[in-house]
Amino acid sequence: MRIGIDLGGSKIEGIVLNDSGLEVARARVPTTHGDYEKSLRAIADLIAQIDPNPKARTEIGIGIPGTISPATGLIKNANSTWLIGRPFDQDLSSLLGRRVRVANDANCFTVSEATDGAGAGARSVFGVIVGTGVGGGLVNRGQIMDGGNAIAGEWGHTPLPWMTAEEFPGPECFCGRHGCIETFISGPAVARDFTERTGQNLSAAEISKAAGEGECDAIACLRDLGDRLARGLAMIINIIDPDVIVLGGGLSNIDELYVNLRDRIAHYTFSDNISTSVRKAKHGDSSGVRGAAWLWPLNTDSRSAAE
Repeated sequence: MRIGIDLGGSKIEGIVLNDSGLEVARARVPTTHGDYEKSLRAIADLIAQIDPNPKARTEIGIGIPGTISPATGLIKNANSTWLIGRPFDQDLSSLLGRRVRVANDANCFTVSEATDGAGAGARSVFGVIVGTGVGGGLVNRGQIMDGGNAIAGEWGHTPLPWMTAEEFPGPECFCGRHGCIETFISGPAVARDFTERTGQNLSAAEISKAAGEGECDAIACLRDLGDRLARGLAMIINIIDPDVIVLGGGLSNIDELYVNLRDRIAHYTFSDNISTSVRKAKHGDSSGVRGAAWLWPLNTDSRSAAE
């Protein structure tokens, strides 16, 4: 048995897989915001809920919206900011009495989709998470490419390419800079855009529904979202040129985003043509937790195993 945990912006999900990758158990609980100790406890309680054989002390793989600094061993770059500066893997391992391996949630997502998901069979896969935050991961020939600083794929914290005058300098990001891609194409960003247009507070899912019913401001929000997503992905193609891009996270469920997306990307890409395939995640919003469950047998160098 292998146990994976996905610590997301809105939910913590746990899954148990058998040796063949078949799901044995799954559960979700709301994310505990702003309290580090409660987050540790929530994860421990979730594991206790789903573990079919607690006495086996099965190793735990965890995907988080951040990474562990190779320099300090502490969490960095997490939009779940209460994790930053903490020895998360060590604390959780001590609490559980088990070995824990932590990797960036986008890396977990990409491993899952590259292994047996929408990117299966491709040489290079760039996995995109567009949800509460914006993350990315790169798998090449089955291996996570996390880089010397453990930040490969962090396209959400690069500036939105080809900003218009109206967009510049962009909203302030939690990282302290302005205009990051995350501030333009995440779920909260779409909700903010709609509020600025209408004064109404709707979630991204509600905005998508309103657009489907013909609401003009909602349609305009999704149009801008699609164009901004295309600009960001064109930058990715210009730099690493993956064979397949797989979209995951809550916003990937908005079907309107896929309409003419490749043509939009091609408009910004530095090429006469693009062959890159852009696909929706096969495993949906459970792909991250599946990838986390496979961290141990994949033997990925996550730089974060409390062993």
